[in-house]
Parts: sequence; C-alpha cells; structure tokens
Amino acid sequence: MLPACDTCRRPTVACVCDRIVSYPTDRRVLILQHPQEQDALLGSAQILIASLPKAELVVGLSWRNLGHALGEEDVDPRKWAVLFPDSEAQSDVTTRRGAPLDPKELEGIIVLDGTWSKAKTLWWRNPWLNKLNRMNLRPTKPSIYGRLRAEPRREYVSTLESVATALTLCGEKPEIAVGLERVFRTLVQRVRDANIPSEERKLPRRTRPPRRPEAPAGPKAPKE
Repeated sequence: MLPACDTCRRPTVACVCDRIVSYPTDRRVLILQHPQEQDALLGSAQILIASLPKAELVVGLSWRNLGHALGEEDVDPRKWAVLFPDSEAQSDVTTRRGAPLDPKELEGIIVLDGTWSKAKTLWWRNPWLNKLNRMNLRPTKPSIYGRLRAEPRREYVSTLESVATALTLCGEKPEIAVGLERVFRTLVQRVRDANIPSEERKLPRRTRPPRRPEAPAGPKAPKE
C-alpha cells in the first residue's frame, strides 16, 4: 500500500495539493458524483472542489429535483444548466425546448461525475435533469487523460475539463480554466510517472462523504 495524503487520499507520489489555487467565480457548480467514482485515483472532481469556492460535491444515485440535490428550497432551476456532450449542437446553451440561451444568464451548472456508463446511470435515474437548460459541450481537443483513462468518444472529457470549458462559456475569466487544467495535467503526469498499476488506482473510501470535502489551503488567484 502506497503512503497517501491525508487531505486528498491520493498516494503522495500523485498528490497535487501543492498546486491548488482558489478561483472565485460568479457561477455555482454542482457535481453529482456516482458512488463508485469516489475511489477513482484519476478522478478530477476533488480538484474542482478544492479550487472553486462555489463548487459543491454530492454523492448518490438519485435526487427528487435540483433543490433536493443542493439541499436548498429557494433555487430557480431556470437559471441552471446541465452539461451534456453534443458535438452536433447548434448553440452552446439551449432551453429544455431547444431555444438558444445566453450562457451569461446562468447562475449555476451541473455536471455528472463518473465514467460514461456511470454518468448515464445518473442521467436516467434523475429525469428532472432532462427538464433543465442544457449546455452542449463540443471539445476541440482530446482529454488530458490520454491513454490513462480512455473515453469512448473524442467529445467525452473529464469532469474538470467539462467544467473549465463551461465556466469560460459563461463569461468567467479564461485563466480559471487554464489554472484548473494545469493542476489536472500535473495529476495525470504524476500518476504516469509513478507508474501506479491499474489494480492499485483506487482510493480508500470515506464512510460518510461530506457534501463539500475539506480543501487544502492554497494561494488565492491574484487580483487584476
């Protein structure tokens, strides 16, 4: 068993807590994580939680609605969009009926965290997601994962890369996406350099995962 970081639970040779930077955003980010994704060494959701003050992680399989997932009663789902891979979409963001929508009007974005099969499970178990606005992701480059965690199609990228792209589309500062991807690229490179066997690429699970995991202290992004 490799020695692990107390904060991120990753093996110390793959820990990226030393690279975390806090990036304040105007939009909120809700990560719905499949329970079986909690122990993924290459999972990127924890980097988002540590880096984005307005990001929240919820682990489970189904919720009644957006308010239930957020643990809030006063939330307007019309101001939220769920991220969805669609390389043929005509607009970046559309309403539930397909009409174009200005992404800068959104207050929050939702992303499903897990492999493609796990994400499909979350999608079908939560029909309320299909009633939300949809942010159509059309990545122009392959995932940073490379061959370490192959995706079934080119437009399927990591949770972090999806959120980074979405935040930029919503009008957040481009350096946020750049910074997030830099940390993620470091994680992938450290895992690759450590040559950790695939059978050991699992993290010890928390018995009760917090809604928002504790984030390691890190420098804040410089103000302009």
